[in-house]
Amino acid sequence: MNVLSLFDGMSCGQLALQRAGIQVENYFAAEIDKYAVQVTQANFPETVQLGDVTAIDPDSLPDIDILIGGSPCQGFSFAGKQLNFDDPRSKLFWEYVRLLKALKPKYFLLENVKMKKESMDVITEALGVEPVFINSNLVSAQNRQRYYWTNIPVDKLPDDKGIVLADILEDGHVDRDKSHCIDANYFKGGNLKSYFEKHRRQLVFSKDGMCHVGDAGISDKYAYVNRVYHPSGKGPSLVASDGGHLQPKVSKGTTEYRKLTPLECERLQTVPEGYTDHVSNTQRYKMLGNGWTVDVVSHIFQGLVKQNAVSAA
Repeated sequence: MNVLSLFDGMSCGQLALQRAGIQVENYFAAEIDKYAVQVTQANFPETVQLGDVTAIDPDSLPDIDILIGGSPCQGFSFAGKQLNFDDPRSKLFWEYVRLLKALKPKYFLLENVKMKKESMDVITEALGVEPVFINSNLVSAQNRQRYYWTNIPVDKLPDDKGIVLADILEDGHVDRDKSHCIDANYFKGGNLKSYFEKHRRQLVFSKDGMCHVGDAGISDKYAYVNRVYHPSGKGPSLVASDGGHLQPKVSKGTTEYRKLTPLECERLQTVPEGYTDHVSNTQRYKMLGNGWTVDVVSHIFQGLVKQNAVSAA
Protein backbone atom coordinates (compact mmCIF):
# COMPACT_ATOMS: atom_id res chain seq x y z
CA MET A 1 0.00 0.00 0.00
CA ASN A 2 1.24 3.47 -0.92
CA VAL A 3 0.30 6.29 1.43
CA LEU A 4 0.63 10.04 0.89
CA SER A 5 0.40 12.14 4.04
CA LEU A 6 0.04 15.90 3.61
CA PHE A 7 0.95 18.22 6.49
CA ASP A 8 2.43 15.07 8.02
CA GLY A 9 3.89 16.66 11.16
CA MET A 10 5.57 14.00 13.27
CA SER A 11 3.80 11.25 11.31
CA CYS A 12 0.93 10.37 13.62
CA GLY A 13 -0.76 8.92 10.54
CA GLN A 14 2.05 6.43 10.14
CA LEU A 15 1.73 5.47 13.79
CA ALA A 16 -2.02 4.98 13.37
CA LEU A 17 -1.59 2.76 10.31
CA GLN A 18 0.96 0.68 12.19
CA ARG A 19 -1.32 0.40 15.21
CA ALA A 20 -4.23 -0.66 13.01
CA GLY A 21 -2.06 -3.44 11.62
CA ILE A 22 -1.98 -2.10 8.06
CA GLN A 23 1.03 -2.93 5.92
CA VAL A 24 2.56 0.10 4.21
CA GLU A 25 4.97 -0.30 1.32
CA ASN A 26 5.76 3.36 0.72
CA TYR A 27 4.91 6.29 2.95
CA PHE A 28 5.31 9.70 1.32
CA ALA A 29 5.19 12.71 3.63
CA ALA A 30 4.81 16.42 2.90
CA GLU A 31 6.12 18.45 5.84
CA ILE A 32 8.21 21.63 6.15
CA ASP A 33 8.83 21.73 9.92
CA LYS A 34 12.40 20.47 10.27
CA TYR A 35 11.89 19.32 13.85
CA ALA A 36 8.79 17.29 12.99
CA VAL A 37 10.70 15.74 10.09
CA GLN A 38 13.55 14.93 12.47
CA VAL A 39 11.19 13.04 14.78
CA THR A 40 9.57 11.20 11.89
CA GLN A 41 12.88 10.08 10.40
CA ALA A 42 14.15 8.95 13.81
CA ASN A 43 11.13 6.68 14.21
CA PHE A 44 10.37 5.81 10.57
CA PRO A 45 13.66 6.22 8.66
CA GLU A 46 12.21 4.85 5.41
CA THR A 47 9.71 7.70 5.15
CA VAL A 48 10.02 9.53 1.82
CA GLN A 49 10.00 13.24 2.62
CA LEU A 50 8.59 15.47 -0.14
CA GLY A 51 8.86 18.87 1.53
CA ASP A 52 6.42 21.66 0.67
CA VAL A 53 2.95 20.39 -0.27
CA THR A 54 2.56 23.16 -2.86
CA ALA A 55 5.55 21.82 -4.79
CA ILE A 56 4.31 18.23 -5.14
CA ASP A 57 3.90 17.08 -8.72
CA PRO A 58 1.32 14.26 -8.72
CA ASP A 59 2.87 12.80 -11.88
CA SER A 60 6.07 12.12 -9.94
CA LEU A 61 4.29 9.74 -7.55
CA PRO A 62 3.21 6.11 -7.96
CA ASP A 63 -0.42 5.12 -7.54
CA ILE A 64 -1.55 6.27 -4.09
CA ASP A 65 -3.93 4.04 -2.14
CA ILE A 66 -4.63 6.35 0.80
CA LEU A 67 -4.33 10.14 0.99
CA ILE A 68 -4.35 11.49 4.54
CA GLY A 69 -3.77 14.86 6.13
CA GLY A 70 -4.83 17.54 8.52
CA SER A 71 -4.53 20.91 6.80
CA PRO A 72 -3.49 23.80 9.10
CA CYS A 73 -6.34 24.64 11.44
CA GLN A 74 -5.37 28.06 12.81
CA GLY A 75 -7.76 29.94 10.55
CA PHE A 76 -10.70 27.71 11.50
CA SER A 77 -10.07 27.22 15.21
CA PHE A 78 -12.31 28.99 17.72
CA ALA A 79 -9.10 29.64 19.71
CA GLY A 80 -7.82 31.86 16.87
CA LYS A 81 -9.06 34.85 14.91
CA GLN A 82 -11.43 32.66 12.85
CA LEU A 83 -10.34 34.09 9.52
CA ASN A 84 -11.39 30.78 8.00
CA PHE A 85 -10.38 30.57 4.32
CA ASP A 86 -9.05 34.15 4.45
CA ASP A 87 -6.17 32.79 6.53
CA PRO A 88 -3.31 31.77 4.18
CA ARG A 89 -2.73 28.62 6.23
CA SER A 90 -6.34 27.51 5.85
CA LYS A 91 -6.09 27.95 2.09
CA LEU A 92 -3.66 25.03 2.08
CA PHE A 93 -6.76 22.85 2.28
CA TRP A 94 -7.08 23.39 -1.47
CA GLU A 95 -3.70 21.69 -1.93
CA TYR A 96 -5.25 18.62 -0.36
CA VAL A 97 -8.15 18.90 -2.83
CA ARG A 98 -5.75 19.41 -5.74
CA LEU A 99 -3.85 16.22 -4.98
CA LEU A 100 -7.00 14.27 -4.14
CA LYS A 101 -8.41 15.06 -7.59
CA ALA A 102 -5.13 14.42 -9.39
CA LEU A 103 -4.16 11.17 -7.65
CA LYS A 104 -7.64 9.67 -7.22
CA PRO A 105 -6.70 7.43 -4.27
CA LYS A 106 -9.10 4.69 -3.27
CA TYR A 107 -9.37 6.08 0.26
CA PHE A 108 -8.82 9.46 1.87
CA LEU A 109 -8.93 11.04 5.32
CA LEU A 110 -8.86 14.71 6.29
CA GLU A 111 -8.83 15.86 9.91
CA ASN A 112 -9.62 19.32 11.24
CA VAL A 113 -10.94 21.23 14.24
CA LYS A 114 -14.44 22.33 15.17
CA MET A 115 -15.22 25.37 13.05
CA LYS A 116 -18.00 27.56 11.76
CA LYS A 117 -20.68 25.71 9.82
CA GLU A 118 -20.05 27.68 6.64
CA SER A 119 -16.41 26.55 6.58
CA MET A 120 -17.42 22.97 7.32
CA ASP A 121 -19.88 23.08 4.44
CA VAL A 122 -17.16 24.21 2.03
CA ILE A 123 -14.94 21.28 3.03
CA THR A 124 -17.83 18.82 2.90
CA GLU A 125 -18.83 19.95 -0.58
CA ALA A 126 -15.25 19.80 -1.85
CA LEU A 127 -14.66 16.28 -0.50
CA GLY A 128 -18.11 14.86 -1.13
CA VAL A 129 -18.53 13.21 2.28
CA GLU A 130 -20.02 14.23 5.61
CA PRO A 131 -17.53 14.44 8.48
CA VAL A 132 -17.37 12.08 11.45
CA PHE A 133 -17.13 13.87 14.81
CA ILE A 134 -14.94 12.18 17.43
CA ASN A 135 -13.76 13.48 20.81
CA SER A 136 -10.39 12.06 21.85
CA ASN A 137 -11.64 11.80 25.42
CA LEU A 138 -12.97 8.36 24.49
CA VAL A 139 -9.42 7.00 24.19
CA SER A 140 -7.42 9.54 26.18
CA ALA A 141 -7.51 11.87 29.17
CA GLN A 142 -7.88 14.81 26.80
CA ASN A 143 -10.94 16.63 25.49
CA ARG A 144 -9.97 17.08 21.84
CA GLN A 145 -12.93 17.51 19.51
CA ARG A 146 -12.15 16.89 15.85
CA TYR A 147 -13.91 16.29 12.54
CA TYR A 148 -12.77 13.57 10.14
CA TRP A 149 -13.82 13.65 6.49
CA THR A 150 -13.24 10.18 5.06
CA ASN A 151 -14.63 7.57 2.71
CA ILE A 152 -13.32 4.85 5.02
CA PRO A 153 -16.35 3.22 6.67
CA VAL A 154 -16.68 4.25 10.33
CA ASP A 155 -19.58 2.26 11.75
CA LYS A 156 -19.19 3.36 15.36
CA LEU A 157 -17.22 5.59 17.69
CA PRO A 158 -14.23 4.24 19.62
CA ASP A 159 -15.07 2.50 22.89
CA ASP A 160 -14.70 4.73 25.94
CA LYS A 161 -11.55 3.54 27.73
CA GLY A 162 -12.36 5.58 30.84
CA ILE A 163 -8.88 7.15 30.97
CA VAL A 164 -8.44 10.14 33.28
CA LEU A 165 -5.51 12.46 33.92
CA ALA A 166 -4.32 10.45 36.90
CA ASP A 167 -3.71 7.53 34.54
CA ILE A 168 -1.18 9.43 32.42
CA LEU A 169 0.71 11.45 35.04
CA GLU A 170 4.36 10.87 35.85
CA ASP A 171 5.18 10.25 39.49
CA GLY A 172 7.38 12.72 41.32
CA HIS A 173 7.65 15.45 38.71
CA VAL A 174 7.28 19.01 39.99
CA ASP A 175 7.63 22.01 37.69
CA ARG A 176 9.17 25.26 38.96
CA ASP A 177 5.86 27.04 38.42
CA LYS A 178 4.03 26.88 41.74
CA SER A 179 1.41 28.95 43.45
CA HIS A 180 -0.71 28.62 46.56
CA CYS A 181 -4.35 27.74 46.23
CA ILE A 182 -6.90 29.52 48.30
CA ASP A 183 -9.41 27.12 49.77
CA ALA A 184 -12.60 26.39 47.83
CA ASN A 185 -14.56 27.80 50.73
CA TYR A 186 -13.12 31.22 49.91
CA PHE A 187 -16.02 31.68 47.49
CA LYS A 188 -18.44 31.58 50.39
CA GLY A 189 -17.18 34.88 51.76
CA GLY A 190 -14.68 37.69 51.32
CA ASN A 191 -14.11 40.03 48.41
CA LEU A 192 -12.72 38.03 45.50
CA LYS A 193 -12.47 41.10 43.28
CA SER A 194 -10.02 42.83 45.61
CA TYR A 195 -8.05 39.58 45.92
CA PHE A 196 -7.60 39.49 42.14
CA GLU A 197 -6.55 43.14 42.05
CA LYS A 198 -3.83 42.58 44.66
CA HIS A 199 -2.75 39.02 43.73
CA ARG A 200 -3.46 38.66 40.03
CA ARG A 201 -1.04 35.75 39.64
CA GLN A 202 -2.26 33.68 42.56
CA LEU A 203 -4.06 30.38 42.25
CA VAL A 204 -7.71 30.09 43.25
CA PHE A 205 -10.39 27.40 43.22
CA SER A 206 -13.59 28.04 41.33
CA LYS A 207 -16.95 26.74 42.47
CA ASP A 208 -16.72 23.80 40.06
CA GLY A 209 -13.51 22.58 41.64
CA MET A 210 -11.21 23.88 38.88
CA CYS A 211 -8.23 25.97 39.84
CA HIS A 212 -7.41 29.18 37.98
CA VAL A 213 -3.95 30.72 37.82
CA GLY A 214 -2.46 33.73 36.06
CA ASP A 215 -3.47 37.22 35.03
CA ALA A 216 -7.16 37.68 35.80
CA GLY A 217 -7.48 39.86 32.72
CA ILE A 218 -6.48 37.16 30.23
CA SER A 219 -8.58 36.86 27.07
CA ASP A 220 -11.55 34.56 27.50
CA LYS A 221 -10.57 32.43 24.51
CA TYR A 222 -7.41 31.39 26.36
CA ALA A 223 -9.05 31.07 29.78
CA TYR A 224 -8.67 27.28 29.69
CA VAL A 225 -4.87 27.53 29.80
CA ASN A 226 -5.15 29.23 33.19
CA ARG A 227 -7.04 26.32 34.70
CA VAL A 228 -5.50 23.59 36.75
CA TYR A 229 -7.27 20.30 36.17
CA HIS A 230 -7.93 17.72 38.85
CA PRO A 231 -6.27 14.35 38.10
CA SER A 232 -9.59 12.51 38.34
CA GLY A 233 -11.00 14.29 35.29
CA LYS A 234 -10.17 15.08 31.67
CA GLY A 235 -7.77 17.71 30.38
CA PRO A 236 -8.47 20.16 27.55
CA SER A 237 -7.06 19.77 24.06
CA LEU A 238 -3.32 20.25 23.69
CA VAL A 239 -2.25 23.30 21.71
CA ALA A 240 0.77 23.83 19.49
CA SER A 241 2.23 26.85 21.30
CA ASP A 242 5.98 26.84 21.73
CA GLY A 243 7.44 26.02 25.12
CA GLY A 244 4.41 24.44 26.70
CA HIS A 245 3.37 27.54 28.63
CA LEU A 246 -0.15 27.22 27.21
CA GLN A 247 -0.41 23.51 27.94
CA PRO A 248 -2.82 22.33 30.64
CA LYS A 249 -1.73 22.39 34.27
CA VAL A 250 -2.35 19.61 36.78
CA SER A 251 -3.29 20.01 40.42
CA LYS A 252 -0.88 18.45 42.95
CA GLY A 253 -3.03 18.58 46.05
CA THR A 254 -4.17 21.95 47.36
CA THR A 255 -0.99 24.05 47.19
CA GLU A 256 0.92 23.22 44.01
CA TYR A 257 0.48 23.15 40.27
CA ARG A 258 2.68 22.36 37.30
CA LYS A 259 2.55 21.99 33.54
CA LEU A 260 2.01 18.65 31.93
CA THR A 261 5.35 17.18 30.89
CA PRO A 262 6.16 16.28 27.27
CA LEU A 263 5.87 12.60 28.20
CA GLU A 264 2.40 13.17 29.63
CA CYS A 265 1.43 15.02 26.46
CA GLU A 266 2.61 12.01 24.47
CA ARG A 267 0.31 9.88 26.58
CA LEU A 268 -2.59 12.28 25.97
CA GLN A 269 -2.05 11.93 22.23
CA THR A 270 -1.60 8.14 22.62
CA VAL A 271 1.86 8.45 21.06
CA PRO A 272 4.51 5.91 22.15
CA GLU A 273 6.46 7.13 25.15
CA GLY A 274 9.68 8.84 24.12
CA TYR A 275 8.55 9.14 20.49
CA THR A 276 9.32 12.88 20.40
CA ASP A 277 12.39 12.98 22.65
CA HIS A 278 14.74 13.60 19.71
CA VAL A 279 14.12 17.36 19.88
CA SER A 280 13.84 20.06 22.54
CA ASN A 281 10.88 20.18 24.92
CA THR A 282 9.72 23.36 23.21
CA GLN A 283 9.43 21.55 19.90
CA ARG A 284 7.90 18.48 21.55
CA TYR A 285 5.07 20.57 23.00
CA LYS A 286 4.51 22.24 19.64
CA MET A 287 4.33 19.09 17.53
CA LEU A 288 2.26 17.19 20.07
CA GLY A 289 -0.23 20.04 20.09
CA ASN A 290 -0.33 19.93 16.31
CA GLY A 291 -0.55 16.15 16.13
CA TRP A 292 -3.35 13.63 15.95
CA THR A 293 -4.62 11.43 18.75
CA VAL A 294 -3.21 8.22 17.32
CA ASP A 295 -5.79 5.84 18.78
CA VAL A 296 -8.65 7.82 17.21
CA VAL A 297 -7.12 7.68 13.72
CA SER A 298 -6.17 4.04 14.21
CA HIS A 299 -9.82 3.33 15.01
CA ILE A 300 -10.81 4.91 11.69
CA PHE A 301 -8.20 2.87 9.81
CA GLN A 302 -9.64 -0.28 11.37
CA GLY A 303 -12.52 0.22 8.95
CA LEU A 304 -10.16 -0.83 6.16
CA VAL A 305 -9.09 -3.92 8.05
CA LYS A 306 -12.70 -4.95 8.66
CA GLN A 307 -13.40 -4.60 4.96
CA ASN A 308 -10.35 -6.70 4.12
CA ALA A 309 -9.44 -3.81 1.87
CA VAL A 310 -5.80 -3.80 2.94
CA SER A 311 -3.05 -6.26 3.72
CA ALA A 312 -2.30 -6.82 7.39
CA ALA A 313 1.16 -5.96 8.59
